[in-house]
Amino acid sequence: MHRHLQMFGAASYVLGMGKNKFHDGDGPSQRQLRVGELIRRTLSEVLSRGDIHDPDLNRMSITISEVVTSPDLKIATAYVMPLGGNNPKAAIDALARNKGEIRRIIGRKSALKFTPDLRFRIDETFDRMDDTRELFSRDEVQRDLEG
Repeated sequence: MHRHLQMFGAASYVLGMGKNKFHDGDGPSQRQLRVGELIRRTLSEVLSRGDIHDPDLNRMSITISEVVTSPDLKIATAYVMPLGGNNPKAAIDALARNKGEIRRIIGRKSALKFTPDLRFRIDETFDRMDDTRELFSRDEVQRDLEG
């Protein structure tokens, strides 16, 4: 390593560190965030346009709230919720059933060299927000907040 620093200088060594495959910091890397957002936008577009050849899936209105990628970018987990929260299991089943076609379309529409394997999970954030709103609306909580 020291020989590398002597030959190319400290600046080139530090710049080369940015190309590391794995991220050592807390939380996702910038690359994970960028790839996740690219997949989220592309997946949302694909579903809203009805590009998948599954009438059951095309009848559903599904929100893609977030896509989280693994550190090696080989797996992308999409957090989804059907409109109104109606029948989330059917939405997950339909997405999983069409995973191969969805992955191929995302690969074609995005500029990714490798399209990650897709996983679909229900986004429970909305349920937690409803629980929080209900908690804050309670009289005893309101009294505590005012006092």
